[in-house]
Amino acid sequence: MAGGATIATPLSSTARAIYNARSFPHFLVSALRLNSSSRLASLRFALPLGLALSLGACSTLKSLNPWNGDDSQLDAKEDPSKVPVEELYNRGVDALGARNYSTAAKQFDNVEQYYPYSSWAVNAQLMQGYAEYLQTHYTDAIGTLDRFVQLHPAHRDIGYAYYLRSLCYYEQIADIQRDQKGTSDAMAALQEVVNRFPDSSYARDARLKIDLARDHLAGKEMEVGRYYEKQHLYTAAIGRFQRVIDDYQTTNHVPEALHRLTEIYLLLGLPDQAKKTAAVLGHNYPGSEWYEDSYAQLADDGQAPAVPRRDVADRKSFLSRAIGSIF
Repeated sequence: MAGGATIATPLSSTARAIYNARSFPHFLVSALRLNSSSRLASLRFALPLGLALSLGACSTLKSLNPWNGDDSQLDAKEDPSKVPVEELYNRGVDALGARNYSTAAKQFDNVEQYYPYSSWAVNAQLMQGYAEYLQTHYTDAIGTLDRFVQLHPAHRDIGYAYYLRSLCYYEQIADIQRDQKGTSDAMAALQEVVNRFPDSSYARDARLKIDLARDHLAGKEMEVGRYYEKQHLYTAAIGRFQRVIDDYQTTNHVPEALHRLTEIYLLLGLPDQAKKTAAVLGHNYPGSEWYEDSYAQLADDGQAPAVPRRDVADRKSFLSRAIGSIF
């Protein structure tokens, strides 16, 4: 690619179709490569060295380590500022292909550090964020991508930068036993992708991940609510279950939340409230086990006729009168 060839942008052509950012991007294949003669020369240099080491395997320790302490015999540490920018960038691409992500990130950082005003530096910054993401160095990747977004808001792959940044947050979501601030941060980053690029493939994937994150937050509320209920802290438990119903209506935790409320209202001696809640549960989730459990509890408490669990129609006809009093 010598002789004034144009720079191959690493992310433009296929980045729009990426869903799994951990897979090695095909667009890197088009990046500038070192010429084949240079690689063959390196290989020819390495081969005799390997043979020399193998032939000397039976020699003495001194022959295997012939250095006599003269520093002039040691190779000087390479100065990245003396290496052509295209070669530094190329090394980063090679390292990504070899899954040596730490080296890749370093080479892309060298491009930006030693050639900050070159056209390569813009692409290198985005590729550095990608390499850091692949190392699961999410904090570093977010910092790099934030800097890219701020410096290059009109870049043609800005959508990918926002999407990759959101993945850095999303993949840090902790289990429901831990604090869920990371989940909220991930939802905010994913929502930004949807807001800025609503018709992109990135937005479609972000919407799916938002739904999963919302379900995760609802699961956390249920976990806390169950704990409060076991501790007989019913007012606190009601608040948690009600929040699931109000704020996370599209998640699969809503049927259980309605059942738990029915259960607590019966324990508190509020049968009318229990029947209304169970009626909402039966109207929206008539075939769920949570509805069957709620109806059984109402029957045990004398608030509903005892009907075999298979007779769903009879249970619905009874509770339909309760739901009619709600609206």
